[in-house]
Amino acid sequence: MCYAKRVDFTFTYWLAELWRRELETGELGEKHSKYFISWPVLALMSFVTVIGFDDLIYNFKNQGMGVITSWVLMLFLYVIPYSLMVGQLGSIFSKEGGGLSSWIRGTNGEFLGYFTAWTYWAASIPYVVDTANSVVVGLGWALNGNNKFQETMSNSHFAFWTLLVFVFFVVIQSRFKHSLELLSSLGGIAMFGMTVLFVMMALGSLAVGGKIATQPFNLGAIIPKFDLKYLTTLGLLIYAVNGCELIAPFVTKMKHPQREFPKSMIMLVVMTAFLTIFGSFSLGIFFNAHHLPYDLKMNGSYYAFQALGRQYHVGNLFMYLFAWTEVIYLAALLAVLLDAMTRMLISDTGEKFMPRFLRRTNHAGLPINGYLLTCLLSGFILFLGVFLPNMNDIFNWLLNLNGIISPGVTCWIFYAFMRVRKNSAVYPAAYVFIKNDRLAWWIGLWALTVTAVATVFGIAPQDVPAFSKLWWHELLINLIAIGVLIGLGMLLPLITKREKRDGEAFSRSQWIGMTVIVLTTLIAMLYIGGSQFSGKGFLLTGVAAVSLSLLFRCTRKKTKKSRN
Repeated sequence: MCYAKRVDFTFTYWLAELWRRELETGELGEKHSKYFISWPVLALMSFVTVIGFDDLIYNFKNQGMGVITSWVLMLFLYVIPYSLMVGQLGSIFSKEGGGLSSWIRGTNGEFLGYFTAWTYWAASIPYVVDTANSVVVGLGWALNGNNKFQETMSNSHFAFWTLLVFVFFVVIQSRFKHSLELLSSLGGIAMFGMTVLFVMMALGSLAVGGKIATQPFNLGAIIPKFDLKYLTTLGLLIYAVNGCELIAPFVTKMKHPQREFPKSMIMLVVMTAFLTIFGSFSLGIFFNAHHLPYDLKMNGSYYAFQALGRQYHVGNLFMYLFAWTEVIYLAALLAVLLDAMTRMLISDTGEKFMPRFLRRTNHAGLPINGYLLTCLLSGFILFLGVFLPNMNDIFNWLLNLNGIISPGVTCWIFYAFMRVRKNSAVYPAAYVFIKNDRLAWWIGLWALTVTAVATVFGIAPQDVPAFSKLWWHELLINLIAIGVLIGLGMLLPLITKREKRDGEAFSRSQWIGMTVIVLTTLIAMLYIGGSQFSGKGFLLTGVAAVSLSLLFRCTRKKTKKSRN
């Protein structure tokens, strides 16, 4: 699960909320207004939101030692301009809290602002499913000390345990929310510390007699092969290094942002370059990059700490430390995210685009129907993966789905920046990235193009033989997942309009009809997925099409009556 780019999400979000309150209500008091964030502190804050250990593992599996060259190119041609653009956008829209949806709303209007908020939320759905999967995987390692738990588990059992994790944390998050936020923040910092520890100890192992497992280790080993497969892996690279938008609200809290913010970003790139380059090299010490384990993405972090323990003759000590740290952190983070992502979506979109039944809260003020929507879509994504051959394929597919949707959302950042620089007089900022508007606009277009290309090519399946039956199957469910997550965001404003016109979105009989259709569809798809005949993909598509047409007729019935 690619949690590393948000490794200290809650900690950064707390600070952002603190500064927002100071700007809007003066809640912190006037005596604090003279304090500023120094550029080294801002660099460290952004560092823990950008990169982590699993990012190294995933991209090492995709590109081997050649990923070292990719990291260098990505950092200097993409991360630097990306982070500096974020700095200017955060400076312009500081009073709105510096959020991505506020940037689009301020440059393109209310509806596109809502749709950006929706896509940002939709991108979190595969992320939380991946998080729940990783909790199950991590428990297997923490309890057994090996991967037998995953190898002996069927897909249906894997889905069951993942859904059980969802239900459990939806229940407890309302009771222990603040404790879980603290636990996930501390766990995130601990996880990042273990990443640095691994890199330092792996490099140190060479000084005590360790040998490099990647052979031959030469210049050709670190040059990637620039082909179609390489293009399909760009999405995970971008997913690994994005996240700078989380520190955007702090730009205006620097004493001299025009001079100090670039220093912060240069420091960020230097630290990230060290961790990614030497981290990838460290993995090459323990793994032969030319013959990597097939399940490296799912179990590679544990394999790596096992190898580190063997090198220093301490057995599985490092692996157990990593496994329990990851389980505790991910469990707390999952509960926090299930709450935070739902609240942020509903509060950010308001009454104009979000139906009333989704905004409805219970006696404790919890958006219970919003939680239900989150869980239903998460279950839908998990359900799509049940038909894959084994647990490792499910894990890899979910991870790669993150590498499609998340970079797609990042495109909004560059689009907002281009809009700002096209009419810079209307958007004054304390920090400006490149004073020449035309040059800045073209750099924004460059970043947007790279991200869009990575998003499109990321739709092509990875980790499976190209154009095989499994490849086509994963391509189909990629398109279905993207279509449902994004398409629902377009439907909700229409449902809201209908709700305002008719007094309610759907009648009781319509809700019952839609529930029956959805459950029947799931049962039919499970039966098809469990059968042995060929042509499953086409039949599944046919079932989905029939179900959609029935849903359409069910939802239109009331509209016709109301017009009569």
